[in-house]
Amino acid sequence: MTVMSDTIRAYRDGAAGRLRLNRPKALHALDLSMVDGMTRALLDWREDPEVRIVLIDHAEGRGFCAGGDVVTIANAVADDEAAARRFFFQEYRLNHLMYTYPKPGVAFMDGVTMGGGVGISCPCRYRVATERTVFAMPETTIGIFPDVGGGRYLSRLRGRLAQYLALTGARLSGAECKALRLATHYIPSDRLDEAKERIAADPFRAEAILDECSDLIAPEAPILKRLQLIDRCFAADDLESILACLDAEEDPWAAETAATIRAKSPTACAVSLRMLIESPKQPHFVDEMRMEYGLMVRMISFPDFREGVRALLIDKDGAPDWQPPADPDRFFEPLPPEQAWSPL
Repeated sequence: MTVMSDTIRAYRDGAAGRLRLNRPKALHALDLSMVDGMTRALLDWREDPEVRIVLIDHAEGRGFCAGGDVVTIANAVADDEAAARRFFFQEYRLNHLMYTYPKPGVAFMDGVTMGGGVGISCPCRYRVATERTVFAMPETTIGIFPDVGGGRYLSRLRGRLAQYLALTGARLSGAECKALRLATHYIPSDRLDEAKERIAADPFRAEAILDECSDLIAPEAPILKRLQLIDRCFAADDLESILACLDAEEDPWAAETAATIRAKSPTACAVSLRMLIESPKQPHFVDEMRMEYGLMVRMISFPDFREGVRALLIDKDGAPDWQPPADPDRFFEPLPPEQAWSPL
């Protein structure tokens, strides 16, 4: 199978199935056609004995994948909420397909890797960071939460990193991703083509090839110096206590972090903290996706989502008018069975 569209390229390369994101002006942010194209290719390759591994990368531009096309989604909420729901329904099906896929995947996170980009890289067995990697889950900035499996991936990090990354949307470098095990390898960007070519020719040595192309010593990871402070300040599971702890610290970083959080949607922050409690309780990834879909359906209809997209991505005035904090419990109520998410 070969799919060559304006936004996604899916093709065979030796023994590898290649998925290449091709939407450079939008930093390869995912739209529904890209999600559908990737899903079709993966389903086709799943039973193809000639495809032994899947490589995921991007065409030109500085982003691997900047997330989902939230501007289009926010506009759809106003005109036809069912269309917005359909995007997340299909995106989560793709995420689940990748998480349960029987063949190994390699994601080359060479550039901006945020939101939906995290959703298509973290399920892969091998995740390659470079000096150009910028990894983040910045959803609270636009009034939603770290989705696409974010609850599962973040809550498995050491200490209280999950709470810190979810609330602040902090950006991690490639070296930090490697140090925190969000990436399995750190490879200079000028060696990626070599790695892809060798893996396509000899997929059974994929891990060894990635090891051979990796820098023996990755650059310094500054976040490691702040782990104790993060663990202390983000120890609570409620927003007020976290902010109070940050305010009590003398470190300028704490004051900057508190100001960053206060600029986010307070409802999205509360929902994110609650999700990080609930996610580890989900026995399987399918349960995580079902929970996150229910959350997303309720949150995109809450005014903070459209207001966050307007302020940050449309008008770009940087001053969203958030709603007063809402009780997070209301967002966790199960959807009616006929509206619930289901895998492929």
